[in-house]
Amino acid sequence: METKSSDSKPPTSSDHHQPSRITRRRIQTPASAAAAAAFPEELIEEILSRLPVNSLLKFRSVSKSWRALISDKKFISAHLKNSSKNTNFTLRRIISTIILPYYTLKHCSLHSLLSGPLTNAVDSDYPMKNPQNSVRIVGCCNGLVCIAVNGKHFFIWNPSTKKYKKLPDVDDFIEQGLFITKYGFGFDESNDDYKVVGILSGFCNRDRYETMVKVYSLRTNSWKRIDVFNDGLPFDDTAKFVSGKLHWGKRNGSNSKWDIVSFDLASGVCGNVARPSYVETDFSPSLGVLGGCLCVLSNSRKSSVDVWVMKEYGVSESWTKIVTVPYLDVPWEGPYSTPLCVGSNGEILLMYGSNLMIYSPRDNRFRRPKIRNFGAFLEADVYCESLVPLV
Repeated sequence: METKSSDSKPPTSSDHHQPSRITRRRIQTPASAAAAAAFPEELIEEILSRLPVNSLLKFRSVSKSWRALISDKKFISAHLKNSSKNTNFTLRRIISTIILPYYTLKHCSLHSLLSGPLTNAVDSDYPMKNPQNSVRIVGCCNGLVCIAVNGKHFFIWNPSTKKYKKLPDVDDFIEQGLFITKYGFGFDESNDDYKVVGILSGFCNRDRYETMVKVYSLRTNSWKRIDVFNDGLPFDDTAKFVSGKLHWGKRNGSNSKWDIVSFDLASGVCGNVARPSYVETDFSPSLGVLGGCLCVLSNSRKSSVDVWVMKEYGVSESWTKIVTVPYLDVPWEGPYSTPLCVGSNGEILLMYGSNLMIYSPRDNRFRRPKIRNFGAFLEADVYCESLVPLV
């Protein structure tokens, strides 16, 4: 399976998700760093597994043994675990779809955004980057970002290593009048496979509205049609990935209740997830992911929003309201949406209109993070730096 990159020396491993211990090898350090050679191998591995990807890519040229270590599937797994579990978010980044003056993707340090006085946003060098092309974020998982360009060209991309894989197009169905309007991206751990779900809909066959669901497998590099969501499509455009399943909000009619539907990437089975016990309002709740847990934002008629977290997946009794965020006394910019993270001090980062907002429940204060080289955006997500390959 071919991938592309500006880096001529990609990692060579693919099985990077096994939590087993790294195989010990003799790590040779440069002769000029004789002092470093005295460090135990386990300590060197532990230090390297906590470094940014950019540093590790450079360190591959230190020696053959360092290159072998950094490319090792178990080292990649250990590095991913450290990146994901770091409570200071030093290896986490916010990625956003900027819409003005044209579509593009930008990213910035999550740690700097939460704790620094000013954060610099960086223009992303993503596949098919062009001012004439629209781009949307399908989802983030294990350091990989799935994007859709012009609504039909899909890529799985590692922004840290700059590797990417273009998915086969589904032009045969798009030419019939169907367009991918809803999607999701996640990891099927049981089959060690990344998958993309695309829900196509549109008017075709004598103006009859039709829908179709297809699943892409990175392992087979192909799309497969499946028969799901026969009782109605999800309400949300983008799914949230938690515990091996994709999740969408769903409302069948204006007077029906809002539900959470799930799709199991391993079994291909749809289901429902119990909602938290919130009060129904005119605004549909929104889904998010906080600390690897499914969360729900429930709005209370422009006065506040409750943030609920399912602390134990699949256990309805584990839904916990962790914070109530009031609305600002300024012209209303719409409901809060997409909680992005909760800091170690309890601060919560949310999207508010086309801005980011940080709320501190300790002193009931808001602040807008200052970001240079940024602007109005359509969506935002969080990814962790990783060495995860695409082959």
